[in-house]
Amino acid sequence: MKNKLLIVVDMQNDFITGALGSVQAQEILPNVAEKVKNFDGEIIFTMDTHGEDYLETQEGRNLPVKHCLFGTSGHALPKALAALREEKKARVYEKGTFGSVTLAQELKKREAELASIEFVGVCTDICVVSNALLLKAYMPELPISVDAACCAGVTPRKHEAALETMRSCQIIVNE
Repeated sequence: MKNKLLIVVDMQNDFITGALGSVQAQEILPNVAEKVKNFDGEIIFTMDTHGEDYLETQEGRNLPVKHCLFGTSGHALPKALAALREEKKARVYEKGTFGSVTLAQELKKREAELASIEFVGVCTDICVVSNALLLKAYMPELPISVDAACCAGVTPRKHEAALETMRSCQIIVNE
């Protein structure tokens, strides 16, 4: 039997209520928690993870806002998601950039046992789209989808643009 996989991208405090938080991210949090709670399959969480040298990186020079620093409350998952992660025994992939090559490489090795991959999380226009496109490039025949009601972008306009980009690349967008 093939496994369904849910990837929860960067639903961390700094992207919800912290340094880079948004109303849209706060609004999708209950949807994401409900999706994780009821998902019948394997679940993986990605976590944006930076060190104190963040501002010296290319990303930090282009987005000079310290966020998701390892060991801080901003790096952590909200309590409801942290509890669900434990309950569901979901694995965590910490990543220092938008897309996780490590995750893509490991899932590619398991491609034959995967039925589908679904994405939820933030930011639609940065890390969600980066990971979805990366996995689609690694596994072009595997159905990959994104739940638009469980994603939030930097702005609503950028969220919609990222969804359109994913549609163009044959990623299924569920509204």
